[in-house]
Amino acid sequence: MNLLLKHSFFLVVLVLFSVNSFAQKLAVKNQTVEYQYNPIGLDSAVPRFSWALSTSLKNTLQASYELRVGTDSVKLKAGKEMFWTSGTRQTGQSVLVNYGGPALQSDTRYFWQVRVRDNHGNTSAWSAVHFWQMGLKAADWTSEWITVEGKDTSKASPYFRKDIQITKPIRRATAYLTANGLYEAHINGSRVGDHYFAPGWTSYKNRLQYQAYDLSALLKKGNNAIGIVLGDGWYKGRIGFDGQQKYYGDQRAFLLQIVVEYADGSKETLKTDSGWKYQYGAILSSGIYDGEVYDSRRVLKGWLDGRVFKHDAVPLLGTVSPPVKKHEQFKAIRIFKTPKGETVADFGQNLVGWEQIKASGPAGTRITISHAEVLDKEGNFYTQNLRSAKSQNTYVLNGEGTQVFEPHFTYHGFRYIKIEGYPGVLEPSALTAIALYSDMKQNGTFVTSDTLLNKLQRNILWGQKGNFLDVPTDCPQRDERLGWTGDAQAFFSTAAYNMDVAGFFTKWLKDLAADQYADGSVPHVIPNVLGSGQGGATGWADASTIIPWGMYENYGDKRILEEQYASMKAWEGYMIAQSRNDLWATGFHFGDWLFYRPNDDTEGRSAVTDKYLIAQTFFAHSTQLLINTAKVLGKKEDVEVYTALLAKIKAAFQREYMTSTGRLVSGTQTAYVLALHFDMLPEALRAQAAERLVRNVESYGNHLTTGFLGTPYLCQVLSRFGYTDVAYKLLFQESYPSWLYPVKMGATTIWERWDGIKEDGTFQNDGMNSFNHYAYGAIGEWMYSHIAGIKLSAPGYKQFMIAPEPGGKLTSAKGTLMTPYGLIKSEWKIENGKIILDISIPANTTASLLLPKAAQKEVKENGVSLKTEASNAAGKDLQLSRGSGDYHFEYGF
Repeated sequence: MNLLLKHSFFLVVLVLFSVNSFAQKLAVKNQTVEYQYNPIGLDSAVPRFSWALSTSLKNTLQASYELRVGTDSVKLKAGKEMFWTSGTRQTGQSVLVNYGGPALQSDTRYFWQVRVRDNHGNTSAWSAVHFWQMGLKAADWTSEWITVEGKDTSKASPYFRKDIQITKPIRRATAYLTANGLYEAHINGSRVGDHYFAPGWTSYKNRLQYQAYDLSALLKKGNNAIGIVLGDGWYKGRIGFDGQQKYYGDQRAFLLQIVVEYADGSKETLKTDSGWKYQYGAILSSGIYDGEVYDSRRVLKGWLDGRVFKHDAVPLLGTVSPPVKKHEQFKAIRIFKTPKGETVADFGQNLVGWEQIKASGPAGTRITISHAEVLDKEGNFYTQNLRSAKSQNTYVLNGEGTQVFEPHFTYHGFRYIKIEGYPGVLEPSALTAIALYSDMKQNGTFVTSDTLLNKLQRNILWGQKGNFLDVPTDCPQRDERLGWTGDAQAFFSTAAYNMDVAGFFTKWLKDLAADQYADGSVPHVIPNVLGSGQGGATGWADASTIIPWGMYENYGDKRILEEQYASMKAWEGYMIAQSRNDLWATGFHFGDWLFYRPNDDTEGRSAVTDKYLIAQTFFAHSTQLLINTAKVLGKKEDVEVYTALLAKIKAAFQREYMTSTGRLVSGTQTAYVLALHFDMLPEALRAQAAERLVRNVESYGNHLTTGFLGTPYLCQVLSRFGYTDVAYKLLFQESYPSWLYPVKMGATTIWERWDGIKEDGTFQNDGMNSFNHYAYGAIGEWMYSHIAGIKLSAPGYKQFMIAPEPGGKLTSAKGTLMTPYGLIKSEWKIENGKIILDISIPANTTASLLLPKAAQKEVKENGVSLKTEASNAAGKDLQLSRGSGDYHFEYGF
């Protein structure tokens, strides 16, 4: 190669390298439609797109984007035959961007790409091609419901089957499926999908979800056998306090429609109609509370004719929430004999799901599995806190070698199982516990230098996993498992730090609005299975305002406010109707549920807070959230009306519950916490109220006394008024009542009561003593927002703050949060008289940083000394503003 050619070669390589480096400066990642990756069965007429920016350049913001949509992925990638293009939009919006093209067609797959330009002048390549597939509109459903012949009186699960013929090669096939009850589907012997407890629990009389499944890999040319098995589920099974069977209906049935697109471009719709056969099989019974009986000797034969079922006109809606799936699996850490001689296995974690068991033995061998959360003081299997829930699975062997069993339409809350009737020697390898919960991605992590605090965080997360099984249940083990509104609103902020709950709560809020009473009262549980008149309790019904606003704050979801506004306003109207002279002091309320109350309270140490004082504070809070929502939605008249009302509500509170010096009629922690958190007191009297709160905490030996309504805000209020040191004392308190007491007692989830197990090993009230109850885990919000210091400043974390507050005995802490824009990280550690902070700010966002006690100190940022404002008083926090990127700070502490 001569010199000229050599020079030209290296010049080309250099140019190619430069082009490649340029292209790598900006890219698009994390593409979703309606919070989902490549969803099928979407029924939103205006889907919303989200994406995040990937770049190594600091201070990067999106300057514009361009979206394009097509019906052919290859042509879309080539930029041909666009169905819709957005054109270049000069905006930084990259989260929940509305589709703006022609009307979308049912059962049609659309492909999309986006490219962005940043504030540095870089333009990304077109993103990877993603897709979404539309579901079916009401008019598209031409299938008929199928059920058993006559009345559905059997406890056994009916198995349905039908053969269908596929005459041509398939390009794509989609099944749309729903049921009264729960269903599992199989095609040619293979399970359809990995969803459990479908179609999910909704307000069945008002809305029923359907699921969409891609059958392209399951259907084949020629004959195909389709099987459907039904369970009672929440629809027909025992549910609610009175053990009511068949709350929603008594006839299990299913509806299936398969749309097949052939390789030649033609389409065919296969519908459920006459011709289905059914028989009762191995599942002899299966209920949410009582468990499942499965007899593997039962052979399906003598098929009967199913019948078409006339179903009530209930809207069929595509699923927006994440499906329940299998997650973590646990092997038995030990198998032992209790003092009573029972065989018990310990999985080491209180979880929600079921066991899988392997066994071989003679036909007819009956293995019974019972479930429990804890052992009693003597080490025996304890089930009294399950109340009437049997929570037991029974498997009958068929004698044909090693069999593997797990249930179908039930779940249990347990750490321990009792095994009866197992043939031969039971080895740990024969047992596996499988956790099931809604398929929410974990988007937050929190870890510190303290082992107990880390266990607390783990318990909070497992409490959420166990109780977020399609609806936010209060507990997963006893004869309850209901969607209590008070628990949900108290825990929402912590839930959103831990996991992506956007789709989960979008679905649940639709049921809240559907089940809301005509007078605006909100039922205690959603879906409502308690009947009429069971609602309107302060702090519970306020889920109707607190959670929609929380969704907007955490995800930037304005649509949820639009969809829930009528419900929010109706709840406000109910409170107004119940009040007199702007004071709400009537009706039933749960109050500060499960507050501290000593057994033999001769000195009045029980922390009783006036229920109507609490009601007035939440009346004000919901009114404020309604004002906030009306502002976002541009409802100026409502803003004016409710702003005037809010002033009257607070004035009524001050007249009724506050002395002229700012003392409250209830001197409890909860009373002062709610009054301060919701700004019920005149500004001039807030500081003294905070002092009263601190003195109260100290009078209880630095213990909390709050219940479900006061606990979420306790440490938040203390930090707001400059008492983070007191918040740390409460957090690190190890004796009852405290967050760490259950941890010290061996808890692996959050307890319902502060002293579910007493120091002497005995239990609290058997009638209400869950060991997996997430409400008190609401302290997680303070741990993320004050210890790690991650706080949102604008909807969806478009702007946020990093303001860690080291304290207590901690020497380090790290919090991460995957936001719609990308990963936020806040990590600090104290060593050798210095504090070291590492902070990550995702692209297309900006952050305010508050470096603790950094004012007038030499602060190094990425190794370079900062010039700090001399006007900042020594020992104060140093405030900085930063764009995207990674930052490393060090200074003396």
